Amino acid sequence: MERDSRKRAEALLAQMTATEKVGQLNQHLYGFRIYHVEDGKIIFTQELKDEVKKWGGIGTIYGLYRADPWSEKNYETGLAGGLSMQAYNQLQKYVIEHSRLGIPFLLSSECPHGHQALDGYLLPVNLAVGASFDPALYERAGQVCGRQLKQMGVDFALVSALDILRDPRWGRSEECYGEDPYLSAELARAIVTGIQKEGVAVVAKHFCAQGETTGGVNASAARIGERELWEIHLQAAKACCEAGVKGIMAAYNEIDGKFCHANRHLLQDILREQLGFDGVVMADGIAIDQLDIMTGDNIRSAALALKAGVDISLWDEGYTKLEEALKQGFITEKELDQAVLRVLTLKFEQGLMDKPYIDENGNRTASYSENGAVSFPTEAYQESEKLARESVVLLKNENVLPIGRAEKIALIGPNADDIYRQIGDYSPPMDRAGYETLKSGMEKEFGADRVRCYNGHEVGTAVSLAENADIIVLALGGSSSRFKGALFDENGAAKVQGVLEMDCGEGMDTARLQLPGNQNELFTAVCALKKPVISVVIAGRPYAIPEIAQDSDALLYVFYPGPMGGKAIAELLSGKYAPSGRLPVSLPRNCGQLPVYYNHTVSYPAMHYCDMEQGVLYTFGEGMGYSHMEYVDICLKKQQDVWIISGIVKNKGNIDDTAVLQCYRKVLSGELVPRERELVAFSRIKVEKGSQKAFEIAMDADKFRYFNESGAKIYKSKILLMDSGKIIFEE
Repeated sequence: MERDSRKRAEALLAQMTATEKVGQLNQHLYGFRIYHVEDGKIIFTQELKDEVKKWGGIGTIYGLYRADPWSEKNYETGLAGGLSMQAYNQLQKYVIEHSRLGIPFLLSSECPHGHQALDGYLLPVNLAVGASFDPALYERAGQVCGRQLKQMGVDFALVSALDILRDPRWGRSEECYGEDPYLSAELARAIVTGIQKEGVAVVAKHFCAQGETTGGVNASAARIGERELWEIHLQAAKACCEAGVKGIMAAYNEIDGKFCHANRHLLQDILREQLGFDGVVMADGIAIDQLDIMTGDNIRSAALALKAGVDISLWDEGYTKLEEALKQGFITEKELDQAVLRVLTLKFEQGLMDKPYIDENGNRTASYSENGAVSFPTEAYQESEKLARESVVLLKNENVLPIGRAEKIALIGPNADDIYRQIGDYSPPMDRAGYETLKSGMEKEFGADRVRCYNGHEVGTAVSLAENADIIVLALGGSSSRFKGALFDENGAAKVQGVLEMDCGEGMDTARLQLPGNQNELFTAVCALKKPVISVVIAGRPYAIPEIAQDSDALLYVFYPGPMGGKAIAELLSGKYAPSGRLPVSLPRNCGQLPVYYNHTVSYPAMHYCDMEQGVLYTFGEGMGYSHMEYVDICLKKQQDVWIISGIVKNKGNIDDTAVLQCYRKVLSGELVPRERELVAFSRIKVEKGSQKAFEIAMDADKFRYFNESGAKIYKSKILLMDSGKIIFEE
């Protein structure tokens, strides 16, 4: 099939003019701006028609279905219900009929945590997924997303999967699976596998090291060497390539003075030759034009990106000038053809060339038709809810959880009853979506007569409500909501000066890690009542919360848990389920001690300062349930080239609970400075109350070998088995 697709693509390429070839590499249009809806009918803009005429077709269209405040698309102005598939077929028909060679377009759509479209199926954000330590469930959730994308004709799902969180000041922290490369790689592999099982090509982003940052600032320099690049930032990309990912998106940042979009060593030597990637490389929004600060010439910038290995543009002007770059000799026809061939081959592989339209079941068809609505309700597809439940991290419990059934509860705080403070950045309007806020979830779980709610942060009102309660649940945290007054840059990032409540998300880098507004003051006032306080921090990044951790009777940390997050949290508070999330990223005591990731090198005493308590507030992998778990008969053995650690987990409590076992290596000798420890395997093990379960965790021996600069293998290391931040076994 792949060989046949390439041969057919080569034959088509031979018929194309230079202008048509350049058109296939351009993803110049903002898809949400090329139509408007009048009386239920879809009207395409002159901009679209001019673009098709200019290039004799279109290569890729971005974001036809995107809906959010930046796109200005909602249920009144956007493609809801049956309009979505109708718009796709009408648009495809127009492009094909106005292309000399009848070439359809590819459609790309944002899917950082589910489809960013009206009625899109949404998942918890990546940091929450990281807290679940459950790649198998995440793969199944990815399949649901893929199925919806497929039914809507999407070819490219733009998926956040490659960024590693090394500085929580970064506004896009929520798009990372965490600070650990192995956990991130396994989850990246899972989402690529899940979505691509449904026939949608994943474009994994961002390549590479965007999460390193300088000072937590978005798109800033990654000041790292080759070792850090390979050990930390390339592992997720390697896993995606092993899973057969079809696309990779280059990152905005520079590495050692070279922008990723102009870095041939990164995009060719590493990505294609060493990692074996054979798909298409897509630019990030307007990133090619940003190369002008190096070249001083937009045409040269386009040539530089193409020669480096970027196949498909995104909104920039640079790639519209590739024909001029060819005429001036900045690129060769062979280099142009190489990129075009990749795009055309994918179109054949996707079935577009033979069956460019879609029917109501998402099947490719050769004939045009109008189709019905696509709906994936959360009640029917419960993967999102399950991920939310598994992602909640219990960090402290002074015998106040689960909440008793007879207690009167005061639910207080800005994150108590606002769905947009629960679903993260890159989210569509939720007007008609099925969702549960913490308020609605708790009312259903405990009874509306027992839960009194104040969704705000005014201290007097909060204290007045709390005075009449037996127990107080404080819903604290941040917001990545674009729905309350954000302004936007030309690439869709939020602008700080236009934001009323948003403190996280793209464009929301911060110099501090305090909870926004007066939440600390609110917390202090409520604690003064001397009643049990359960703090639930719902956030898109790690905050520095030492006072809240110290004075709360219980503390749950919840990275944006998605549309069903309120229900999931409420059921954990009641004891219907036990919390099983583990921190995918360390929580600092203060932003002045950054970086605080657990896998630092041992060349210095990390997080050691004379003016604060040593170490992090909570470290990677911490989290607890409601039961006492006991680990016995643990042993380590080697079979051929595989290490196996086995044992028994006993649940000594009266509620079903989950162990999240984490295996680490600790290198003891070598020619390079070792890291404190490094995750090499993990396993979730659910154990029913009063019972026990045997476990085995297999690890390839290569995971315990350490590579020096000459490539020689050094074997001496220690294996640690941990859960909840505690060592269970070491050898």
